[in-house]
Amino acid sequence: MSHGNEKAKDRPSVGRTLQQARIDAKLTVDEVSSATRVRIPIVRAIEADDFSRCGGDVYARGHVRTLARAVGLEPAELIELYNAQHGHHDESLPTGPLFEAERIRPEPRRPNWTAAMVAAIVVVIGFVGFTFFSAGEDEGGGGGSVAERTETPGADSPGGDGPERQGPDPTEPEAPTESAVAGVPADKVTIRVSMEGTSWISVKDSSGGVLFEGNLEDGASETFTDDERIDLVLGNAGAVKLHVNGSEIEDVFEPGQVQRLSYTVGDPEEG
Repeated sequence: MSHGNEKAKDRPSVGRTLQQARIDAKLTVDEVSSATRVRIPIVRAIEADDFSRCGGDVYARGHVRTLARAVGLEPAELIELYNAQHGHHDESLPTGPLFEAERIRPEPRRPNWTAAMVAAIVVVIGFVGFTFFSAGEDEGGGGGSVAERTETPGADSPGGDGPERQGPDPTEPEAPTESAVAGVPADKVTIRVSMEGTSWISVKDSSGGVLFEGNLEDGASETFTDDERIDLVLGNAGAVKLHVNGSEIEDVFEPGQVQRLSYTVGDPEEG
């Protein structure tokens, strides 16, 4: 085994091999990033043999496979070289310590659009409620109210002065639908798992309790919520699409690839 490692050390590094293949293919870093959806800073870091920004061995191997295909290399051979030069860890079983998904150094938080949306919905609900309440008072014949004097005389009353009201104004906003107010709570972590294939999935809350464990079939969709953190293990990550706190996770997962992920309140952080 040590003899194999010595031979691997004599070969060009994984990053150098990827960089040389990209140059030979007459591709720029930007073009490779656009084709693979691996961000430019990570492509540059990998070509410099810096895998610290990948978020762990599983992510690193996934990026190496993706970049190898983009520059015309055989992914399996490059993964063997990575294992020999950087150490091999078994990724075939959904066990072992969980690590957090790749995070770029956080910048100051963006405005909390979720809170703004909720506030706007509350204003709309209050306005609609006030309109309906006023209309109800008019129909009940409340004495001397401004709404009553505005509504009478009606459309059938001759000699009525001013604009006539003939029921609720069709231009007034309707009460928001259930989907409009079903925004994700800002003080919790909410993960939606949508299947584009079949995969074994494990979902645990911040206390280690199992929220779900088993197979999800193509077309299935499940949502999980916790106050602090949710840990995921995806047996076939390429078949899974994730939405975390209302935002789609854009990482490209490989079919058959095992992913171990952890998300908290406020994720994903913008890079």
